Amino acid sequence: MLNTSTPNSNGQLSCWVVTDGKAGMENQCLGLAEALGLTPIVKRIKLRSPWKQLSPFLRHGLRWAFSPDADPVNPPWPDLLIATGRHSVPASLYVRRATMEKGRSKTFTVQLQNPVINTSRFDLVVVPRHDGMTGPNVVTTRGALHRVTSDMLRREAEKLAPKIAHLPRPWIAVLIGGSNAVYQLTPCEMVPLTVQLAALAKTSGGSLIVTPSRRTGEANMVILEAGLHEMPSWIWNGEGDNPYYGMLGLADTILVTGDSVNMVSEACTTGKPVHVIDLAGGSDKFRRFHQSLRDDGLTRPFTGKLEQWDYEPLNDVGMVADRIKEMVKAKKS
Repeated sequence: MLNTSTPNSNGQLSCWVVTDGKAGMENQCLGLAEALGLTPIVKRIKLRSPWKQLSPFLRHGLRWAFSPDADPVNPPWPDLLIATGRHSVPASLYVRRATMEKGRSKTFTVQLQNPVINTSRFDLVVVPRHDGMTGPNVVTTRGALHRVTSDMLRREAEKLAPKIAHLPRPWIAVLIGGSNAVYQLTPCEMVPLTVQLAALAKTSGGSLIVTPSRRTGEANMVILEAGLHEMPSWIWNGEGDNPYYGMLGLADTILVTGDSVNMVSEACTTGKPVHVIDLAGGSDKFRRFHQSLRDDGLTRPFTGKLEQWDYEPLNDVGMVADRIKEMVKAKKS
């Protein structure tokens, strides 16, 4: 537990997680808070105009920037604030100013992802290495932060195991994303991918354990289900909780589409072989991300066959948590 300041009544430092409510963003902050042993208060905020349109560059009058129909940004102020997203920046700046005493803020502010403005306005900025940012208070990660822990994977694996116990091994987890701002996964890409997956099931003698995302799309799912119908496979049908984490826990090897930094990062926490399925499109930032993980020996491109290799599991969350502990301790001394 982070214990470098006077704890609150629960024996912990008080902590806020501040986002605009997007689940992927919020989970990054929650994962970091949990790695610090903290139980945070989640603040999902909305900005009024003109701060909504001009954030993070409009930094005047921040006490009026927050919409009353969202979570309030009011005292008592936290010991630690973890935020991410463009709309969270005004809250980080406002709380830091409100808690400033003798030139030092009593709230330690951590901003995840590039805040666009000068990083000196925060105590710590955490960005992916492929963003290319550096600075005395900037820490870089190889992937995205998340909430995955060994305990979580074990619990989720126990839930999923009875559903796939009848299938032959190796169990091949297939994590499928979909089209986004830079990648596309249309039926034109899904047809050859499905053929490739079916061939892999035959040659490996194992089973495909598949989960789609909300971006996969109905047309792609029809192709996938038809193409794998006669193969040893289990495809999540969208009912109940997504078995995604259980798949990570049970898989012998993992295939993941390259459109999601989060999915690739989480897969690499397992220490299991992670094959990245290339999709049409991409961007320089994504290419730098994937190349860096390949260079570090964490992932390999999916070429239609399974490979085996070992690597040190990705632990960016633990690394950032350790850095925060050191900085908070130095700040309080």
